Amino acid sequence: MDYKELLKKLSESHGVSGHERGIYDLLRKEFEEISDEVLEDNFGNLIFKKKGTKGKYKVMLAAHLDEIGLMVKDIDEKGFIKFTTVGGVDQRTLPSQEVIVHGKKELLGVIGSKPPHLLSSEDMEKAIKIEDMYVDVGLPKKEVEELVKIGDIITIKRDFRELLNDYVSGKALDDRAGIVVMAVCLDELKKLYHYHDIYAVATLQEEVGVRGATTSAYNVEPDIAIAIDVTHGKARGVSLEIELGKGPAIGKGPNMHPAVYKGLVETAKNYNINYQVEPLPGPSGTDAWAIQVSREGVPTGLVSIPLRYMHTSVETGNMKDIISSGKLLAYYIANLPEELEGHLCY
Repeated sequence: MDYKELLKKLSESHGVSGHERGIYDLLRKEFEEISDEVLEDNFGNLIFKKKGTKGKYKVMLAAHLDEIGLMVKDIDEKGFIKFTTVGGVDQRTLPSQEVIVHGKKELLGVIGSKPPHLLSSEDMEKAIKIEDMYVDVGLPKKEVEELVKIGDIITIKRDFRELLNDYVSGKALDDRAGIVVMAVCLDELKKLYHYHDIYAVATLQEEVGVRGATTSAYNVEPDIAIAIDVTHGKARGVSLEIELGKGPAIGKGPNMHPAVYKGLVETAKNYNINYQVEPLPGPSGTDAWAIQVSREGVPTGLVSIPLRYMHTSVETGNMKDIISSGKLLAYYIANLPEELEGHLCY
């Protein structure tokens, strides 16, 4: 499997929270070759099951499929589309972006605002407010209203780019990169012997409240779970310790079970996989938070891919981190003992 090509396809696909179904066919096609069964639960989460040799215990992997985006709020008298946000969109990054309005048919548009020539010196010093932006699709109001309705989704149009030194950039690497990590893991497990059934879940609506993780964990009832997401990577002007190209970040804190954390670290050391430790003293803000407290509680871990410029259209990561994250998970799963009862004690 070409993991970079898969990430490109996923990044350039569109699936704002609550509207992820447009990516289902792509995922099914890519994952049916590396999993034994493809399931869909009532909420819409896609679950890729890979059977173990015993099948007594369940190991759940979770990476969210949804992305942040925009939603049509109004159409003014000139045909300009006013919008609001879905998820944590940074409004400072929106002016001059190319977008796709997903109405009765896809409409290419641009996000416009008042030109700097017409701004006061005071306004020039301020970020443009989202209520002062609009999408211009080049049509009059009547024609726009025939194609676009209030509540329609708008996504950023951005091509995936390969940078130097295995760096890649594009939209929605949060968390389509995590989906690719699951693909690497399942692909690697085809070569390995493992006792336990694997449930790799592409969760929905993480960006608006870890909803897919909540429902899928309740449904799967895993014995162990590991969430896969992105984390803020070191960048210019940002005082962070997690670096791109230095391997996955393994979360450590109350959201993560100590035995799962220890197992991931030991696996990384035993297989010479570079890794970093991410201290998380409170809620992790990922699917791990919902999974941990599902039903009676689930021993949960977190593996994160270092990422720059999160929640922008130029999110930047490193393919080496993505591939090593998938291999780390595969080797961890392959080394889990046949009986897990004593393995997960505090």
